[in-house]
Amino acid sequence: MPGLDLTPVELLKIYYYLKLTRGLEQRVITLYRQGKIIGGVYISAGEEAIAVGSASALEPDDVIAPTHRDLGANLMKGITAKEYLAQYLAKRTGLTRGRDGNVHYGDIRRGVIGFISPMADLLPVAAGVGLAFKLRRERRVVAAFFGDGASSRGDFHEALNFASVMKLPVVFICHNNQFAYSTPLQKQMAVENIADRATAYGMPGIAVDGNDVLAVRAAVAHAASRARQGEGPSLVEGKTMRMRGHAEHDDASYVPPALLEEWRKRDPIDRFDAYLREQKILDDITAKEIAERLSKEIEEAVSFAESSPFPDGTDLLEGVYAS
Repeated sequence: MPGLDLTPVELLKIYYYLKLTRGLEQRVITLYRQGKIIGGVYISAGEEAIAVGSASALEPDDVIAPTHRDLGANLMKGITAKEYLAQYLAKRTGLTRGRDGNVHYGDIRRGVIGFISPMADLLPVAAGVGLAFKLRRERRVVAAFFGDGASSRGDFHEALNFASVMKLPVVFICHNNQFAYSTPLQKQMAVENIADRATAYGMPGIAVDGNDVLAVRAAVAHAASRARQGEGPSLVEGKTMRMRGHAEHDDASYVPPALLEEWRKRDPIDRFDAYLREQKILDDITAKEIAERLSKEIEEAVSFAESSPFPDGTDLLEGVYAS
């Protein structure tokens, strides 16, 4: 059974990051509605288990290539709540030092490759990083995230084909959240599972319950172990549901309400909470302590972001040209 290899402390760490992800994104929605964020706001409500479960299966030196739905993985790799909120508020203390007020950020020192907006564009980049690891003979792995819609793009094909031919240490992780913006899955593809596409590239593919954080972790851990041993890439599909619009400006009116209600009953955080209580790892006292810790961390991050200065423009070209 997934999770049996984890200690109570490790399981509670996963729980904490699931809750932190949702709490931070809820505050971003509030800040957006207050007019403090300009541009799109993208969150992972209902999908947190894929990012957190995957990141929890990696080693400290591994690298992630995240999407706009992978805040949980970014947090587990060391991106802080303060940096995340300062980034969305376009402050100088954000990850791009105010050059962007959105999700286009990364930090290679912490193993986070900067996110590229056109979906699937980051997958060939991840394959390139995997090639570097192989050439250097490093036992490191790249976890490359994407959505169901991205799996229908050419760069998805190019990345998976190249990674498989070269036996690169890449784990391709799909958020199958049922909609590519407003296009439902059944109008995107005829195959039952996106993981079935792995066969065409000569790599293993597995579809798991993307709302079961331990099932995701187990699948990614197995794929990462294969990659680390030189056996090449794998494709892991997490079946989940996007519980809000593509972004906060999208009301998702094209999604049948009954479908959302069905998936709401499978909420990944509620399910993991119930699991931890069944295992006698989480009780009301511990849950209250974690909630208070999260509330303090998020409020401090909001205060930090709002009080941070905007960039003054004098460092606009810093880091753009080689010196």
